Amino acid sequence: MKKILFMFFFCAVLSATSEKAFAQFEKGDKLLNAGINLGGTYGGGGIGVGASFEGGVHDFISVGGQLDFVTWNYGGGLYGNGWRYNFINIAARGSYHYGKHFLTVDNLDLYAGPSLGYRIANSSYDGIGYDSYGSGVFFGAFAGARYYFKPTMGVFAEVGYNASPLKVGITFKF
Repeated sequence: MKKILFMFFFCAVLSATSEKAFAQFEKGDKLLNAGINLGGTYGGGGIGVGASFEGGVHDFISVGGQLDFVTWNYGGGLYGNGWRYNFINIAARGSYHYGKHFLTVDNLDLYAGPSLGYRIANSSYDGIGYDSYGSGVFFGAFAGARYYFKPTMGVFAEVGYNASPLKVGITFKF
């Protein structure tokens, strides 16, 4: 269902614009992603919000940071609220923009990279706090695509082991 909704959103955005965009990544580009996280850390079915910012240091490489929040619930029923998990991720990230090696589509940016940061985790069962996952340093990896429908604005999607298995949202290029 989530994939269908994303594809519907993606097609609606593309059909609403007719402006030609040029988006192949270059040194000096500044990229801001803001969107939603779908799927939870450690396999939960969570949802959350997040943002990342990167600056181009080479024609193929960008570095920056990200901040994400993901929450999910499990159980509950008649007698209680069940488990609730909350995760805040603060991380440095880097991306290798490989799309222009083989693509001729100017408004598509393909990238992948690692992230390294600190995850603040907390959980509770029926309102009583537990440390079931624990906070600490985490390593993530992701692959993504940005499609620009205007020279400085588009949509993005990322998959991988990061704040969540899937991120989708809007992207800005400065």
